[in-house]
Amino acid sequence: MTAVDDPGTPTWEGIHAAQTHLAGLGHAAEQANGRREVSDDEIADLAIAAIRADQDLKDGWIDEPPPESDLPEAPGATATGEEVPLFVDVAAVLSGGLPEAPPPVLLRRTDGHCLLYAAKVNVLFGDPECGKTWIALAAIVEALADDRRAAIIDLDHNGAAEILSRLLMLGARPDVLSDPNRFRLAEPEDEDNLVLTVAALRMFRPAVALVDSLGELLPLFGLNSSNPDDYTVAHRRVLTPLANAGAAVVAIDHLPKSDDARVHGQTGTLAKRRAVNGVTLRVRVHETFAPGRGGAANLTVEKDRSGGVRAHCPGAGKSAPAGRFVLSAWPDGTLTWAVTGPPRDDGIESAPDPDVALLDQLDPPPRSQRDVKERMGWGGSRAMSALRRWREQQKHATDEADPMPEPDPMLPLPT
Repeated sequence: MTAVDDPGTPTWEGIHAAQTHLAGLGHAAEQANGRREVSDDEIADLAIAAIRADQDLKDGWIDEPPPESDLPEAPGATATGEEVPLFVDVAAVLSGGLPEAPPPVLLRRTDGHCLLYAAKVNVLFGDPECGKTWIALAAIVEALADDRRAAIIDLDHNGAAEILSRLLMLGARPDVLSDPNRFRLAEPEDEDNLVLTVAALRMFRPAVALVDSLGELLPLFGLNSSNPDDYTVAHRRVLTPLANAGAAVVAIDHLPKSDDARVHGQTGTLAKRRAVNGVTLRVRVHETFAPGRGGAANLTVEKDRSGGVRAHCPGAGKSAPAGRFVLSAWPDGTLTWAVTGPPRDDGIESAPDPDVALLDQLDPPPRSQRDVKERMGWGGSRAMSALRRWREQQKHATDEADPMPEPDPMLPLPT
């Protein structure tokens, strides 16, 4: 990616030309359904010019507005001259009847229902080491496995080696991660680089974009995390453009340290909750995540604007259980994951397939909940749900192998 070392004194004509070029690229990419290759150099040059021109305006280096002849002819026209309607065509929207709310499409549970929305901003928040990043990376792996694109913006200094290692352990293929047409990882260090990254990803059009984390986003822009207006600015500059490009944006956030503040959810301003147009999921550790042992985390719905997640979650309260993320560690060092559905009517959650498969490998077979806890290093709830489902499968297999004989019609029935 190239940089503009000295763009010279910005002019309104130059800014307008850059906007026209960028709008043309975006239109061409959309017309080609995302297949047009747009170089990072083009995006970088235009974005840097826009950033610096914007700063010049703030600093007062450009005093006069552009002449009217340089502006688009109509208020709803783009720089390319195409007309953009100022109002929604309500008749077109309603032509097929009332539109259905978009369903969540990513992070699929074992019952087939999903937890994250495409083209919206979704948030995972919770305490450190509760599994937030593992869950978000699992969504990345799911998208890549479905032959879709994925991107990660690492603001939390996790490091490329750590991120890629986790993705590989979760099942991502090295050739897919190495293909820039399928996966992109960015580690922006300043405001300009982050804006360039967002511009490039808008052209890339990933199915899922992970932003880790919101706690680092505002300071990168020199903004205050507790100021509603500051957060709104950062949200619109980074998260909204990615969602508008079609991505299921997954933003990671934290809980405050104060017990009094924790009851209100995420750190910082309430504007964080207001701005989310997808789902906000709180993550609570259920089984501590540890190497060689896996872990588990419970998910609850804190906000769901469209209602597509809550529709398949029990309970009428604000914090409905959305499922449990279970990370299972195998003897060969590989990991498998699953998101189970909410508890059944009897209060016992359905164990994911990997946990049941691990019990099936035990020799001698598991005898009790305590036996599973001691041999697998799991907690009581996870051990019980896995053992219960394993026993159900064993009984089902036995019944199929040795079915009850059909009565012989020639023999008299016992009295």
